[in-house]
Amino acid sequence: MTYKETLNWMFHQLPMYQQKGPDALKNKLDNIICFSEVLGNPHQKFKSIHVAGTNGKGSSSHMLASILQEAGYKVGLYTSPHLKDFRERIKINGKTIDKSTVKHFIKTHRSFLEGNELSFFEMTVGMAFHFFAGEKVDIAVVEVGLGGRLDSTNIIVPEISLITNIGLDHIQILGDTLEKIALEKAGIIKREIPVVISERQTETETIFKLIAAQKNSEIVFADELPVKNYKTDLLGDYQQKNIQGVVATIKRLKSFKVENAHIKAGLKKCVDNTSLLGRWQILGKKPKIVCDTAHNKQGLSLVLEQIRKCESPRVHFVLGFVNDKALDDVLSLFPKNAEYYFVKPNVPRGLQAKDLKGYAGKFGLKGEISPSVKKGLEKALRNAKDDDLIYVGGSTFVVAEVV
Repeated sequence: MTYKETLNWMFHQLPMYQQKGPDALKNKLDNIICFSEVLGNPHQKFKSIHVAGTNGKGSSSHMLASILQEAGYKVGLYTSPHLKDFRERIKINGKTIDKSTVKHFIKTHRSFLEGNELSFFEMTVGMAFHFFAGEKVDIAVVEVGLGGRLDSTNIIVPEISLITNIGLDHIQILGDTLEKIALEKAGIIKREIPVVISERQTETETIFKLIAAQKNSEIVFADELPVKNYKTDLLGDYQQKNIQGVVATIKRLKSFKVENAHIKAGLKKCVDNTSLLGRWQILGKKPKIVCDTAHNKQGLSLVLEQIRKCESPRVHFVLGFVNDKALDDVLSLFPKNAEYYFVKPNVPRGLQAKDLKGYAGKFGLKGEISPSVKKGLEKALRNAKDDDLIYVGGSTFVVAEVV
């Protein structure tokens, strides 16, 4: 198979959560454990950092990788989802896995993957861990896909774990309260392995302390530590909380020599070192065009606060969501005195633009329907003046179509 044919097989024969939603989830570790044994347990052949959370885990993972690269280490990075190309999920020192490696891996293990009905995520975790072990990385930063306790990445025993913000997202899977969701995220805490919590939250603090105590694991709340004025090239004021958690994690990472100069350089060169896309990414200047992958109440609250700080005369939102999003929670956040262009992201889970317009009208948000994300952005550009701001987002898949 060609690379494109390989991806089509991966995406369509075996369902992926981003396309199909909860039906694609297995919610158990049996398959990945079995697959890892077939691969020779590659996850046991490299050191790692495990990162979970509702918001900020992607940015934090990239910051960690960038800092460790600046310190001279060979760093694997596994994240999800991707925006443009599947290979964004699996990188070493910012370079994506080769197409030929993806093809060879699937060709070699296709019969096992089919026979055991592995999910898209299970097979990609196996691919990443096999690749990192084969390339002999010094350390890998591994981002949880969904939750933590039953996530396929949770077979690793890391050097340290990091848990970022906890918010109400994927409630049909993880639970409908912050406490329930925190319990799932806390599933990555391993016995006698330290864990850093980026952001102290009243609803979740007791959960994390309890699980850490049960596992005899040191727990560190990053907001208790002295604050230094670190800067990052990832735009958005909300990155400051991520920085606190990242720095606290690096400071407690044993057996790796990382100087303060490496931390500063890694934070400032995160995009260059890791090729991260979609975090308050500037796409144009006149008018200013910004996209961001924030897609839940907590994430969008931070982004909308950032938009307010821009003080643009008029804001144009090119907005789209998936059909299992709790729209009442997020649409109530958006300003009524803005222009809206309702779109459907081009995935099976995409919410129809006309349905989104109907929901939005209940919250006083008025605008027009566009047949695609691209057309929506084109309309916004025609209507916007040089001093206006255009924001593209609501879903990772909306952002993927414009970056």
